[in-house]
Amino acid sequence: MIRRSTGAMAVTAALALPLALPVAGALGLTAGPSAAPAAAAKADPARDHAALGLSKDEKLVMRAVVTDKDGTQHVRYDRTFKGLRVIGGDLIVENSPKGAKKDARFNASGRASVASTTPKKSAAEARGVAAQKAGRSSSVKDSELVVWAGGASPRLAYDVLTEGIKADQTPTRLHTLVDADNGAVLYSWDEIKQGTGNSQYSGQVTLNSTQSGSTWQLRDSLGNYTTDLNGATSGTGTQFTDADNIWGNGSTTSRQTAGVDAQYGAEKTYAYYNSVLGRRGIWDNGTGARSRVHYGNAYVNAFWDGTQMTYGDGSGNTKPLTSIDVAAHEMSHGVTENTANLNYSGDAGGLNEATSDIFGTAVEFYANSSADVGDYLIGEKININGNGTPLRYMDKPSKDGSSPDCWSTNTKNLDPHYSSGALNHWFYMASEGSGAKTINGVSYNSATCGGAPAVTGAGRSNIEKVWYRTLSTKLTSGSTYAAARNGAIASAKELYGASSATCTAVQAAFTAISVPAGTESCGGGSTPTPTPTTPPSGNLLANPGFESGAVSWTGTAGPITNNTGRPARTGSWKLWLGGNGSTSTETITQSVAIPSNVTSATLSFWLRSDTAESGSTAYDTMKVQVVDGATTSTLATYSNVGTNATYTQKSFNVTAYKGKTISVKFLLSEDSSLQTSFVVDDTALATS
Repeated sequence: MIRRSTGAMAVTAALALPLALPVAGALGLTAGPSAAPAAAAKADPARDHAALGLSKDEKLVMRAVVTDKDGTQHVRYDRTFKGLRVIGGDLIVENSPKGAKKDARFNASGRASVASTTPKKSAAEARGVAAQKAGRSSSVKDSELVVWAGGASPRLAYDVLTEGIKADQTPTRLHTLVDADNGAVLYSWDEIKQGTGNSQYSGQVTLNSTQSGSTWQLRDSLGNYTTDLNGATSGTGTQFTDADNIWGNGSTTSRQTAGVDAQYGAEKTYAYYNSVLGRRGIWDNGTGARSRVHYGNAYVNAFWDGTQMTYGDGSGNTKPLTSIDVAAHEMSHGVTENTANLNYSGDAGGLNEATSDIFGTAVEFYANSSADVGDYLIGEKININGNGTPLRYMDKPSKDGSSPDCWSTNTKNLDPHYSSGALNHWFYMASEGSGAKTINGVSYNSATCGGAPAVTGAGRSNIEKVWYRTLSTKLTSGSTYAAARNGAIASAKELYGASSATCTAVQAAFTAISVPAGTESCGGGSTPTPTPTTPPSGNLLANPGFESGAVSWTGTAGPITNNTGRPARTGSWKLWLGGNGSTSTETITQSVAIPSNVTSATLSFWLRSDTAESGSTAYDTMKVQVVDGATTSTLATYSNVGTNATYTQKSFNVTAYKGKTISVKFLLSEDSSLQTSFVVDDTALATS
C-alpha cells in the first residue's frame, strides 16, 4: 500500500496486497467462451457462416464472445472477402445455448461482396490522394487493398495510413479509404481518440506498486504501469521508479505526481470494469495497459492511441490531465475499440465519445474520493476554460456552448466531442431523472426535449450496466442513435425485465432526447405499440408487409424481423423463417374473415430462399397452410431443393373459404444441420 500526501504532511507506506478481483460476470454475463456454462455450445464460425447463408468467398473472423448465464452467446465477428479485409463488415450473431442462431446484427447493409477485387487505380495513386487529405505534416506509412462495407453498398478500396503530428502536438494516425475504381475518398478516421478531464486532485490514494530489486516500480501485478515521456511526443517513456515506495508530493514540483494520478486512474478503472461489469480490462484478458505522462510541452489534452493512454501537462505545464475521470475516459476508448469499435464520425462518433464520458463518470463515482467526489461534470477540476467552468455538463450539455441537449438529423455532422451531448444527456436523465436536484453537493437541472414527459431515473448503477451490455452485445461500428435506443431497451429488458423501472427509464430518457421510437419497447412503458399497417384496398390481411413488426401476426418470436442478414422485398421488415442450422420449428399465423359475398379470394406473397444444403433430399421445409376450424390444408411446400434467392410471387385460390374465418399459416421445419432460409414479404389476401 502506498499513500501519497497532497501537501507536505508526512506519510507512511506499506506494500499492499493486489486488488481484490471478484469473479467476472457481475452483470449475469461473462465475456469469454471459456467461462460459458458446460452445457453451452462453443462459438463456431463455420456454423454461424452457414446459418447466415454467407458465400464461400466470405470468411468470419471471431473478435469477441459474450456469454450469458443461460449459455446464450453474442459472438462478434469481422469478415474477409476473397482474402481481403472487410472494413465496416462487422456483425454480432446471437446463438441459443445449443448453438442455434437466434438473431444477427449487421453493420450498415450487411453485404460484403464486390464484383471484382482487381483495382482500376494503383496503390500509388491512392497513397497520393490520402497524403493530400492528411496534409503536409503527415507522411504515408502503409496501404492495403480492402473492401469497404460501411456504406450503402460495398466498394473495393485502399486503406491508406498516414502518420504525423498536428499543430497542437496531438499525434495522428489517419486512415483514408480511397475508392480503388475511381480514386474518391470514401471514408476516413483517426486511430487517436482524444479526450480531456481533470488534474491531480484525487487526494491521498492507494496504489499497487511492484518491487524490483532495491527499487519500486509504478506498476501493478496486472500490468497497469506508468512512464515519463519528459516532454517527448513519441516513444514509450521511462518507467517510474522510487527507492522508498512513497510517490509524488501532490504538486507538479514532483514529476511523480502526474504519474501517481495516471496510475491510480488506471487501477481504479480496471477494478471498476472487473468488479462492476465483469470485464477484465480493456482487452478482457486480465492485463493492464501503459499510461504515459508529461507528453509534449503544455499539451492541453489526453488521448488513447489503440495501445496506451497519454496525458499532457496542461496550460503552462501546471495542470496535468491525469485525474480519475479522464483516465477512465481514455481507457474506455480502449474498451469501445475492443467491443463495438464505434467509428469516430457520424452518430457513431458521438456514441463513442459519450461512452467514454459515461464510464469516466461511473469510475469517478466508483472511486468514491472525498477529494474528487462523483459528479456529472467532465473536467470540473482542471479549469481548462480558464474561467472555472467544467468542460462538459451531462445534465444540460448545451451549457458548454457547442453540444446539443437533443438528438436531431444534424447530430451526425458534429465533432464527436459535441455529438456526444445527446447520449450524455440520456445517461444523466435515465440515471437521475429530469428536473432540478442536488447530488453530492452539485446542483443540476435537466430538461426534456420537445415537450417530452418528465423522466424518473432508475439509478446510475443500473444504467451503467445497461449501457455496457448495449456496447458489448448490440452495437456495431456504424451504429446510430436509433440503434442505441433499440439496443439499450433490449439490454434493459434482458437485464431487468420488460416491465422494470429501469427499462421504463431507459426508454423515457431516449424519448426525452428526441430519439424516435424504434422496434424495441418496454412492457407497460411509454412507447405505444406500433399501429398496424393499413391493408391496401382489397387486402384482408393486416400488417401484410410486416413493417409494423410482430403486430397482427402470432406465433414464434423472432422470425418477423428487420435483421439485414436477408433483404426485405420492400421496406425493411419481412418474415424470415429458418436459417438456424439446427432442429427447429417456427410458425407465424394470422386469422382473417373472408366475406361471404365475394366472388373470388386469392392468397399471395413474395418468397425468396437460400440454403447451405446440397443434393436432392428435402431436409428443411416451409409449408403454406390454411387452418379452417380443426382442418389444416397445405397449399404448398417449399424446401432446400430448388431454392431461389430472387423474390418470386406465389398465389393460391382460396375462394372456397368465403364466409369463413380462417388462419393463414406459415410453418417452418428445419433439421439438425445446415441452414435453409425462407423469407416471405408483401403478403395479401385479395378479394373481388
